This record gives sequence, structure tokens and C-alpha cells, in this order.
Amino acid sequence: MPVSTSLPVSTTLEEVFPSEPRVRQAKPHTYLMCRPEFFTVTYKINPWMDPALPTDTALAVAQWQTLYDTYIALGHTVELIDQIEGLPDMVYTANGGFVIDNVAYGASFTHAERQAEGPAFMRWFEGAGFAVAEPQNINEGEGDFMLVGDTILAGTGFRSASNSHEEVAALYGREVVTLNLVNPNFYHLDTAIAVLNESADEAPDAATIAYLPSAFDAASRAELQRRYPDAILVSETDAAVLGLNSISDGYNVVIASRATGFEAQLRERGYNPIGVDLSELLLGGGGVKCCTLELRR
Repeated sequence: MPVSTSLPVSTTLEEVFPSEPRVRQAKPHTYLMCRPEFFTVTYKINPWMDPALPTDTALAVAQWQTLYDTYIALGHTVELIDQIEGLPDMVYTANGGFVIDNVAYGASFTHAERQAEGPAFMRWFEGAGFAVAEPQNINEGEGDFMLVGDTILAGTGFRSASNSHEEVAALYGREVVTLNLVNPNFYHLDTAIAVLNESADEAPDAATIAYLPSAFDAASRAELQRRYPDAILVSETDAAVLGLNSISDGYNVVIASRATGFEAQLRERGYNPIGVDLSELLLGGGGVKCCTLELRR
């Protein structure tokens, strides 16, 4: 009896002739950075800071320069804001605002030691041609606001007030999802979540974010699990060196060099992790992402 070679009606050509796996695509970005010419730790406003420990400004500058050079080598554009003497934390530019569609929502800092940074960043935004929205509520910029597709993930619990989330939603006309941080070591959202792709459509396996579950309360963990079921869950060990405080262009992910477990997880998902050492800037409580503000024009 002859053997039938016909295919079931439900069979697709892709099942018979599988296509090549989708390759992640890097996209050029524009970032704002601040050379840490006056970096030091003279006060304590987060668990990482200890004024009794010596800091090395020259080493901080050298490590920062490596990060800057890495972005340039990857094809990104980096703009600079000059650091003001007496404002050592200006190096953490991510806290200076949140920028979408050429509109810069300014920062209003929680602690007195950083409050002068808010106006300094807003002056820079205005001079660079951005429309500046002066904040009415306490917020620390992209440290607590993260854009994922059309959704803004917004952190609260230690720094940014939850009413700033309503302000951002009204300003940008986007959905804002409030996430409650509960561990003081992860006092900004960008220390507990990394955005790996701007859109789930660009992530072949939908690994759009990575996060540390224990940094959030139960309701926030449930929301993250619902929205991002294929997210990368990062270990306490890697999060403790601010491994999640990272920058991704959709393929290349710049992370803390000591976050070796996270590095392996990224490689398994098809990303290209690039480790940098920012150990001196970690003394102030910041890492890769803290030193990097995305300018979305």
C-alpha cells in the first residue's frame, strides 16, 4: 500500500521548515551622563553609603570613563551635564528626570542633600531643547520610572511619592503601574528591575524585564508575574552588587561585572552581557543605570 505524503491540514510551513531563531537587535540610544569630578561620600542617605569609608575620586572618574567608552563603542550617543561642586550625587543622572517624547519631567528629591540637583537638571533639559515639566510631587526621575512598551513602571516606598505616579500618567497619557519597594537596599526601582527590551514584541521569548522578587511586596510581585511571566528572576547575590542596575539596547546589556549569575542568565536568553566595574561609585549607592539617563526625543 502506498504511503501518503500529504500533511495534516493544521500543519504550517514553519512546522515543516522551521525558520531561523529570531535574533535580538541592538538599537542606538541617547544617554545623559555626568563625569564624577567631585565624587565623594560625605553623608548617608541610603544603606550603601558610609562617610567613614575612604573614596577615591580619580578611580571613580576612571570607572565612569570606562562606562562612557562602552556606550560610545556600542554606537550610542552620550550627552554630558557638568557636575556642580558640592553635589557629588549628580553622577547618578538617572535620578535627574524622566524623558519621553521630548518632554522632561523634572526631579524633586527626597533628601535635602540632593534637592539642588533638581533645578540643575531642569536647566540642562531646557537648554538642550526639551519641554520641561516642573514636578509638583516628590520623585527621583528614572530611578523610579521605567518605560516598557507603552507602560510606565513606577516605584514607591522609599523615595518617589505615589502621587507623582498620577502626575506622570497625566503628563504622558500612558498607563502607570505602581510597584511597592520593601527592601531599603533597593530603594529605587532601577535597583530591583532591569528593562531588557522596550517592547515585548522585540523579545523573542518575551524576556522583557529582569527583577528581584523579594524587593517588592506581595501585590507588586503578583502584578509583575502577571504582566511578565517569562521575566528573568535574578538572585539576591547578583542584586546585592546592583546587577539589575543595568542598561540594555535590546541586545547588549551593560551590567555590573560582579553579577556573574545574571550574566549567565542573559546569555541563555540570547543577550550579550557586558560587565563593567563601578565599585567606587557603588559606595554612593549607584551602578550602571544610576549613571545613565535615557533621553527619548
